[in-house]
Amino acid sequence: MNRIKQYIGTRDFYLHALAIAIPMILQNMITNFVSMLDNVMVGQIGTMQMSGVSIVNQFIFVFNITIFGSVSGASIFGCQFFGQRNAQGQKYTFRFRLLFASLIILTGFFIFQLFDTQLISLFLSEKDSQEVILQTLQYGKDYCSIIVYSLIPFGIGQVYCSAIRECKETKIPMYAALSAIGFNLVLDYALIFGKFGFPAMGVKGAAIATVIAKIIEAFVMIFWAHTHLNKNPYLVHAYANVFDIPASLAKQILLKSLPLLVNEFLWSLGMSTIAQCYSVKGLDVIAARNIASTLTNLFGVVYIQFGSAIGIMTGTRLGASQFDQAKEDVKKLMPFVCMVTTLVAICMIPIGIAFPKIYQTSVSIQSLATYFILINALAMPLWSYANSSYFILRSGGKIGITFLFDSGYTWIIVIPFAFILTRYTSFSIHTLIVLITFIDAIKAFVGYFLVKSNIWVQNIVK
Repeated sequence: MNRIKQYIGTRDFYLHALAIAIPMILQNMITNFVSMLDNVMVGQIGTMQMSGVSIVNQFIFVFNITIFGSVSGASIFGCQFFGQRNAQGQKYTFRFRLLFASLIILTGFFIFQLFDTQLISLFLSEKDSQEVILQTLQYGKDYCSIIVYSLIPFGIGQVYCSAIRECKETKIPMYAALSAIGFNLVLDYALIFGKFGFPAMGVKGAAIATVIAKIIEAFVMIFWAHTHLNKNPYLVHAYANVFDIPASLAKQILLKSLPLLVNEFLWSLGMSTIAQCYSVKGLDVIAARNIASTLTNLFGVVYIQFGSAIGIMTGTRLGASQFDQAKEDVKKLMPFVCMVTTLVAICMIPIGIAFPKIYQTSVSIQSLATYFILINALAMPLWSYANSSYFILRSGGKIGITFLFDSGYTWIIVIPFAFILTRYTSFSIHTLIVLITFIDAIKAFVGYFLVKSNIWVQNIVK
């Protein structure tokens, strides 16, 4: 019994964890819910439109995650500076994030403007007719030409969001997401289908609505942060000279940020590469996986943001050199998050059976989407444990190990596995889904031993 008790925290402990996690969960759940409705609306106008948008969103996902990675290295320092109540240190990390994110945004613009056709074509299979391929390509290009502008508000928003969260003001990004949801839904409906006097713009309308919503969400966070300087003292004169960052600190952050940036880029690119592996089985598989991913992303927000909360709590403890308490917190949080994730996965199963029927697509695509969803639900506790392990390792600045654990595992194990299975075996698509999904059991197993070793327990801002 005593052995079990060491993994159970007090009521106040869990309330503190929930106070950090729930606003982040709600913010991202709102964002994913809007994306889901956006996806459903596009799905009402045709499978080719939905597939074109889905393909482009694979690449937008890569850049969004890369932007997230560009702010993550500085966030490690920001959390620990906050633990020390060092506003000047936080200011330097804020400036670093602003510059780094801007560089990623410019790179994204360049790539999408020059290589949109080539990127989309990677996901178009010869198993489909030439007419289907050409129409899907055009819908993708139409969507891409507009959605690329969402990188600007998303990037700036991530800079502010990460800084605000470090100060444990996690409700503000949630309010920002709430403020944008109404605009997004109304504009989606109006611009996709041509309602309220607007022209029917299809996939272009979906892109315009998303860009406007991202602008509103970023504006709310920026406005709040600059009108509450008592809670965000690092913003005082933050723009006086954005290049004013001590060279030694900039070097430290860069050494932590670059591996994280590369990690997030390679991991997200890896996810898109796995999607591309599935795409060789035809556009029906792309469409089914897109439907399943829409629902999985909505429910997966819970374990992903709990991972972020673990990172914030652990990073703050480490910054204050409370090492024993950090280890005790982790010991209690990991089982709790896995339990919550299991409950979420159970709730997802009945919804997953009905959800694909909302889409105006073939019965075979709906059936395959349901199968994807059921397998994802079964795998979710494994993903949860691996995700929590990732954030714990990152909170202690163990970037090299984090890199190998996350993107290294994806590229060394998962992608070759998926590539070989989809191209050189005769397995059915249902068998492929199970094998490719549950290869992540190895990652969760490795994460257990890395966290247990306590290699992440260190203060990097002493």
